Parts: sequence; structure tokens; C-alpha cells
Amino acid sequence: MNQAVLPITGYLDRFSARPGEDVVARISLGTVGPYRVRLVRVICGDPNPDGPGMQFQDLSARLDRTLQGRPQPIHLGSYGLVPKGPARSFMASCTWTVLVWTAHVGGAATLFSDGHLRIGSDSAGVFAELAGSNGPVRINTDVPLRPRQWHRVWLSADPSTGQLVIGQQAAGSPDIVQASDQLNDLRLPSAAPVMFAADTPSAPRHHFTGKLEAPAILAGFVTDWSAPLPPVLAAWDFSIGISTQVITDTGPNACHGHLVNIPNRGMVGAGWTGKEMCWRHKPEDYAAIQFHDGDLDDCGWAADLTWTVPPDMPSGAYALHLTCNEGQDHIPFYVLPNRTGPFASVVFLASTFTYQAYANHARGNADAPYKARATAWGASPYNPDDYPIYGRSTYNRHADNSGISISSRRRPILTMRPGFLTFDDARGSGLRHYPADTHLLAWLEAKGIAFDVITDEDLDNEGPALLAPYRVLLTGSHPEYHTLGTLDALQRYTDNGGKLAYLGGNGFYWRLARVPELPHIIELRRAEGGIRAWQAEPGEYYHQLDGQYGGLWRRNRRPPQMLAGVGFSGQGKFEGTYYRRLPASYDPNYAWMFAGIDGEIIGDYGLSGGGAAGFELDRADPVLGTPTNAVILARSENPPASFVTVPEELLSHLHTVSGEEADALMRGEIVYFDTESGGAVFAVGSITFCGSLWNPAPANRGFNGPVSCLLENVVRKFAGQT
Repeated sequence: MNQAVLPITGYLDRFSARPGEDVVARISLGTVGPYRVRLVRVICGDPNPDGPGMQFQDLSARLDRTLQGRPQPIHLGSYGLVPKGPARSFMASCTWTVLVWTAHVGGAATLFSDGHLRIGSDSAGVFAELAGSNGPVRINTDVPLRPRQWHRVWLSADPSTGQLVIGQQAAGSPDIVQASDQLNDLRLPSAAPVMFAADTPSAPRHHFTGKLEAPAILAGFVTDWSAPLPPVLAAWDFSIGISTQVITDTGPNACHGHLVNIPNRGMVGAGWTGKEMCWRHKPEDYAAIQFHDGDLDDCGWAADLTWTVPPDMPSGAYALHLTCNEGQDHIPFYVLPNRTGPFASVVFLASTFTYQAYANHARGNADAPYKARATAWGASPYNPDDYPIYGRSTYNRHADNSGISISSRRRPILTMRPGFLTFDDARGSGLRHYPADTHLLAWLEAKGIAFDVITDEDLDNEGPALLAPYRVLLTGSHPEYHTLGTLDALQRYTDNGGKLAYLGGNGFYWRLARVPELPHIIELRRAEGGIRAWQAEPGEYYHQLDGQYGGLWRRNRRPPQMLAGVGFSGQGKFEGTYYRRLPASYDPNYAWMFAGIDGEIIGDYGLSGGGAAGFELDRADPVLGTPTNAVILARSENPPASFVTVPEELLSHLHTVSGEEADALMRGEIVYFDTESGGAVFAVGSITFCGSLWNPAPANRGFNGPVSCLLENVVRKFAGQT
């Protein structure tokens, strides 16, 4: 793996904090040396010279320190660790065995290690390494494991005779492959650390990518697995505690252990019957753990700086600006208001779950033109394509082609930076997620609309009470990932009179799992349906963290239309078109939203794909939950040639779920409805909408034009400012 690191980078212990709370920064440099950390307020993170530009408020009076830095390591790769294995006589015969499944043939990887003894696999097959009196001894089967098939692997050793046997047998096959050797002065480990999927506890290495099940140590020399087996010294049952990071030994010595870097649990095992698709109902069918050489839970860096948010710090978007002789970086975070207020009428919900799901998404598009644009614009020069050491996103895959389902925020997130370019956008800036959402923040600043900021994680932790002080809640451009807690809180908010402005597309789409024991971790299983970067294996649709069914919220009977009135319907390249007003927009009940707007066309310009209706589009659908009183005020037209209808709307190549023509579903709709309690929802159904708050046309340059006017009318009305 490419081991390149940034000149300076870091991460915080949290994405947000309130006044009076501490923010802890963990910083790493490429080389030993001094660095400076200053506080800035992030107003706009778009480096496009045709836009508002990168805007920061210098708050070095609040925080400005020079510190001594050094490189801090990152240890990728998951494994199991038992601090102390079973004690036994050095001269007693013994057998180590484990069930193995892998689709990845790489370098030599460890399956099972016990002190100085190691069982591994490589492209040539299964091998064992032991320490002999004349140095290391290695024996090999020289028969590769069959990909995507279960095998029993074992090593039997008898110090009294010096005999060693390494063996493997594919599931369902009568053929046994074995290799043997004689080793003088053979001494076996006793009460030594035991590891699964790696070796060397002090510096884990040789990480295995694949599934392991039922590792065991037996008190005897096994030559025939069909005969009665000798007594068990240790037997780890991975079907116990699937939702935890604990591995349980069911043997007489209780040599329990733990997992490192959160491998995948609740995975289909060698004995899976297919009778149950949920691991909670038949855990013995899900007794496998899938380890990966790229898994990462927490960089575990030492803390360099602890800073207390001042009591008078306004709510908003902030960052620690790091500089050293070789480079710079920004580490973003948000400040929430004091728990007792005062509160603004408007609150922005930062889509931190989505930022984390896409964290360090390596797209393979950091080519020469992309980098030339980043340099010319003074954008962030660091792309995840070039820095795999910081871990990948849930849109990438592991070495065995399985999807990455776990994402941690305790690591540098290169994509969550002011000035990060996702695309080399021919008609705009190419921003997504965190920097794209600063279009909205900059617009609020320019319009003088006071606002607070909260995050998805805060909302999941605190529930509906967090939203109670606010008249208006604004989403960002792509609030895609949600937990049951955040959906319930948002639904209760609008049901109780709150006013929601959903200002994005493809929102409220995927279900996430979180647990209090791992607050920095999100998990998603890409189950049946949806546009997916990968798909979970059959039988592996239930989250390991909470045991709940993963996939689309639509598949969980919570379509986005139920909350926001619209849901994902069409997708294309990062390009946009416009909306055309519909007759309902001239109705006196709704015409107030369009006051000051001339003509029917809205958003045929913008910094995101060149149009307000683009990239991913949402539409209304009463069958999926759009309220009967919802009105469609505008609809996109002329989708670019790259656009397609999302797969969950297609029954076949001829028929759609709704009965409409497939091409007709490639549309975004601006929808409005009131709730019975006096709440309201305004939804724009497009990821690129907020990019069109800024009008780059020379004659109308700035935060003006129909898109800006429409949103200002809505926000001020919702907030009671008109």
C-alpha cells in the first residue's frame, strides 16, 4: 500500500462542541518540527474564482499556538487478540485449527498465531512457521485455497517425535492436502498471546483479508478429522457477542480476547443453512468474522491540543488552521449554541453522517486536469486517491472486493475540508458534501439571516429536544444517511409545528447503525435495492452493531417522501438543468414563495454542475408517502443525457413501480406542504440546488437570482421575519 502522508494533518475527538466544552486535537506531521494552529470561522469553502471564494474569519485572538509536532503512525488492518492463550506442557502434542474463507490472494497473511507459531496462507497455499533450534522452519501445502470456498486448515505438532503436519481440506471435499516435516528440539508455546488474522502483538503485521471461523487449540495430534477429536484447550465461538468487540473462548481455560479495528461480524459462516437471514435469530449460522487489511477503528494518535470553546462563542462552522513549513490543513468542526440559549430562529443541520460515509472516498479521478485546477484555484491539494493510509470510505471496497461498511471519524478526513474538489466540474466548482454545504452558510451570512448549527450526531444523541427551540430547520445539499433516531426526531419536529426546508437531493436514503459504545463509528449494510457502490452478500443484510436490517430506508418502510415529500428518482453525472414553474406556484396560497421572480425558469445557472436541478433528483410520490395536501410548485426539465432512473423504481426493462415511463421519472420537483400542527415542509429535490444560490452571470453576479430569491422568501416566512 502507498504509505504517503500529508505534511500536516489531524482530527478532533468530535465533530461538534458547545461553549464550555473541550475540543481535543490530534496532529501528525510528515517530519519532526514546529507547527502553528489558529482558529478560523468558515464562511465559504468554495475556491472557484467565479464564486464567492474561500472565506474565513480570522479568530487567532481566540486560539493561536505554536507547538512541536512529529509523525504519528496509523495501523490499518483488523485482527483478534487473546492476551494469554492456554497454558500447557511444552512437550505435549497439540493441534491448531481454523475455518477459512477468502476471495483475496495477496502476499503471505496470517490466519492464526500462537506465540512464535504462525499458520498462514499465500498464493501457493497454506503454510506454518515455527521457531526451531537452527532458526525458523516453514512447511507448505503448495495447494492454493479455492476462492470463495470454506476450508478447514490445521497444524498438528508432536514435540516428542518432532513431527509437524500442516493440512487443508475444502468443505464438501473428501480430499485432504497435507505436508509434513520433522523438527528437532520442537518446543510449543504455552500461555502466549494468540492472534487471529495477524501476528506479532507488539506490532501487528501480515494481516489477513477474509473470513475466519471456529479457531481452536486441541490437546493432541490430529491426523483424521472424521475420528473423535482430542480434548479442547481453547475454542473461540465467534457467534457469541456478535454486536460487540469481544471474542469468547468456550473452552475450559476461558481465554477470552477482543477485536481490533472493527472487522465485520454477523457474517455468513461455514454452516449457514439459509433458514434465517438475520443473525439475531440464528447466530450459529453467522459464526464468521471477516477481517480486512484496510480496516480502521481509530488512529489512536496522542492528543496535542485541548481547547475549551469560549462561553460567548457564536454557533457556526469553524476550523483549526494548521500550518508548518511543508504545508497546511484545516480541521473543521461546529460550535452549537449554549444549552440555555439564546437561540436563532433558524438552524442548519450539518450532514455529518453523510460526510462520514463518504470520508476519504477514492474515486480514481485525481488526474492531471483535476490537480491543475486545484492548484490554479488554491483548492485543497490532497485527494484520497493519493493517500490510502488514512482509510477509505463506504463507497470503496476492501482488497477482497467486499464493500467497506464501517467508517470512523477518528482519522483525518481529506474530503471534509474547505476547498476540497470532488469533481473537475466543467460548468461549476465540483463541490460535494461539507464544502458544498458552505454555499448555504455563505448565503445565510450574505443575507444577514442569523442561524445556529447542529449535526446529525448531535441529533441522534439528543433527539427531538435538540430541535425544540427552532422555527426553521435547513438541511444541506445531500442529507443521505440517517439513523432511526434522526428520522424520528425530524418527523416529530414537523409533526409538532416545525418548518423543514430540505435543500438537497437523494436525502434520507440509507439506514445507518450506531451504538453508544462506539460513538465515532457508523455502519451500513448495502442490502437489496438502490444505487449502490457495492452490495452486501446474501444473508449479510443486518447490521452487526444493532442487529437491524440495513439498506434503504424505503426498504425499511420509511421512504423519504414520508418526511420530505420527495424521494430519489433520477441520477446522472455532476451536471444540472433548470426547473420550470408549474401552475400551482401562481396560486395565492403559494405565490408568496415566488415574489420577486420573473418568468418561469428557475436555476439555469450555478456553481454545481451549472444548474439548480442536477446530479441526483427527487420527486413526489403519494404511494411512497408524499402527503395528499402536498403541491408541486416546479419541476425540472431536459435532464442531461447522462441521467438514468434509479433502479428501485424499475420492475423490469419495460415496467416501473409507479407505472410511469422510466424516462419520465428522471425529474426533480419543488414541493410544499403544511402539517396539521402548523408545521411545513419545503423540498427542492436536487443536490445542486444550493450551488445555484450564487449566480455567476456577470450581469447578476452574487447571491441573487430566482433560486436565492425563492429560498429567501421561504426562510424568512418560515422564521416569521416577513
